[in-house]
Amino acid sequence: MRRALILCVLLLAAFVIPAQSRIVEAPHAEAEPPADTVFWQIAPEAVESHVGDRNPAVEEHIDRILATMGDEERVAQLLMVSWASEEPTPEVMRWIRERNVGGVKVFGWNGEDLPTLVRAIDEMQTASLATDTGLPLFTATDQEGGWVRHVKDGTSITPGNMAIGATRLPYDALMTGQYIGLELRALGVNMNFAPTVDVYRNPEAHVIGPRAFSSDPVETGVLGVAFYRGMERAGVIATAKHFPGHGNASGDSHGTLPVINEDFDTFWNIDALPFRMLIRDGIPAVLSAHLAFPDITGTNAPASMSPYFKQEILRERLEFSGIVITDDLYMGGALEYGEAQGWSFDQLVKHAILAGNDVVMFSRTPAFDGPIWNTLIDAYRTEPAFRDRVDQSVRRILRVKLAYLRPEWRVPLAPDAGAVRSMMRTPESREFFLDQAGRSVTEIRSDGLPLDPDTAGRVLLVGKDPDFFRVGRRFFPGADELRFQDPAFYSSSAADRARFAAAAGRYDTIIYLLSDPGSLQVLQGGEDYADTITVFSILTPIYLRQVPWVDRAIAVYGWGTDSFESGFAALVGEIPAPGHLPISISP
Repeated sequence: MRRALILCVLLLAAFVIPAQSRIVEAPHAEAEPPADTVFWQIAPEAVESHVGDRNPAVEEHIDRILATMGDEERVAQLLMVSWASEEPTPEVMRWIRERNVGGVKVFGWNGEDLPTLVRAIDEMQTASLATDTGLPLFTATDQEGGWVRHVKDGTSITPGNMAIGATRLPYDALMTGQYIGLELRALGVNMNFAPTVDVYRNPEAHVIGPRAFSSDPVETGVLGVAFYRGMERAGVIATAKHFPGHGNASGDSHGTLPVINEDFDTFWNIDALPFRMLIRDGIPAVLSAHLAFPDITGTNAPASMSPYFKQEILRERLEFSGIVITDDLYMGGALEYGEAQGWSFDQLVKHAILAGNDVVMFSRTPAFDGPIWNTLIDAYRTEPAFRDRVDQSVRRILRVKLAYLRPEWRVPLAPDAGAVRSMMRTPESREFFLDQAGRSVTEIRSDGLPLDPDTAGRVLLVGKDPDFFRVGRRFFPGADELRFQDPAFYSSSAADRARFAAAAGRYDTIIYLLSDPGSLQVLQGGEDYADTITVFSILTPIYLRQVPWVDRAIAVYGWGTDSFESGFAALVGEIPAPGHLPISISP
C-alpha cells in the first residue's frame, strides 16, 4: 500500500508539473544590457538548455568570456556579499564597480521596504552591467515561505512547507514556489535559497521545524521537486538546502557546529534522497550546511568545508553540475571549526573554496583590500591548485548565469519600484494561500472536538502571537486573554508559568497556543486542567509528544492570519480538518 501511494504521488508530480514551462510576462521596460560586453553576445535562445547540458555553443561562449576576465574578476565571481542597510553602501558598490563581484545577498535588514529594495537592486545591477566584463549579479535571498521570509513589507505570508507536507499535494508545492517566485521576480531577486528539503526526524532540530516538508524522505523529495519547478516557472534560480541535511541535527548551525552521528547508508537513503531527486530533476544550485558527519568523513569538518561531500558525493556520485553555495561563513558552525583548526577567517574562506564550494556567502561586506581579498587573490596568482579550483567554479557560475540571466524570460535586471507593491499578494495568490492553509489543518487529538462557542463557558486564550488573540476573539467574542510577557523561543519565565497556573482553574475552556519550547514549558504545568485545555499548535506540532495528556489538539503550520483563521474555523466545526500529520509525534 505504501509503495503504491508513493508511486501515485510520483506519477502525479511527473505529469501535472511540466519541468521547463515558464511564465513569460510582457517585456519589462528596463535598460538594455551593454551589447559590447561579451557575456551578452550570444543569442538568448542558445542558452535556454538545461544547466547540466553541455551545449557546445554555450561552452565556446564561456571560453570567450573567460578570455576577457582578469584575475580579480575571476576570484570576485566566487563571492556573494551583503550590505548593512536598506540603501547600498559605498563599500558594496565598490565591490561591484571595481571587481564585478559575483552576487549580493538580501538579508532581513535589507528587505523592510519593497520600493527601497527594488531601487537598491536596480542600482547594483546597473553598476555590475557597466563594468568591463558586464556580468549580471546573482541577487539572492531566503524566501522559503512560512517561518523564513527575509523580504517582508508586502510579500506573502504563506502557510509554509510543513503545511504543504500536511496536504501531501505536489500542486500546493508547485504553486507556492511559483507565487513566491513571481514576487521575487518583481523585486529583481533572481536566486532563492529554497526549497528546504531537510528530512525532519529529530525533535531537537528546532531551527528546521516547520521549514521541512515532512519526516518522510520520499514525500520531502516529491514536494521539493514541485516547489523547485514552481520557482522555475517564474525564472528564479532555486537552491536546495541544507546539504547534506539538517533534519537530524540537535543543534543550530547559526550558533554552533552540530555533530550528526549517522552512517553513510542512513544518510544516503534518508537525508540525501531529496537532494538526489532534485539533482536528477536539474536543480541549478545547492546550499551547503555547516554540519559535521564524523561517522562518514572520519573528521569533525563541517560538510561545507568537506571535499568528500563536494567532490565524491555531489560531483561524482550525484553528477551535480550546478553551483554549490556555502551557508553564511559568519555562522557559528563555520567559525567554530575554523577556530579549532587555528585558521584566521581569511584562511577559512580559502579552505571553503578549496573544499569545492563555488560561491562563498557573507552576511557582511568584506573589507575591500582586507585579509580575505588579499589571501584569495594571492593564492590565485601563486598556487596552481587554487587557481584551477577557482576557474572551475567561475565556469559553473557563468553557465548558470547564462542559463538564467541571459534569456528573455529572465528576472528583470532593472525592476520597477513604482509597480512592485501591486505585484505582491495578488488576489490569485491570496486565495490560493488561504485555501492551502485550510487544506492543511490537521486534527491531531479529537476528544471533544469541535468546540461550540455557545457552550464553551468561560474561555481563556493563552499564547504569544497577537494574531492568535485577534482572530480567536472573533470566534470566541467573550474570551479572556493571557499573553506571555517573555517572548523567548527556547525557554519561559517563572512569571509566565505562575500566571498560567494561577489562571487555569478559573476557566471552562482554555485554547492554548503551542508554538515553541518556551510555550511548551508553560503548558507542562497545566496537566491538572487537562479536561479544559485544547491545544492550538502552530509551526511544528512536535512539542505535543511531550504532553500526551492533552486530549484535544489541532495543528496549523504557519503563523499568518490565513493559518489562524483556518485553524479556528476547524476548531469550531465550520470547516473540516483534512490535513495529514507530516511527522511523528509519538513519545
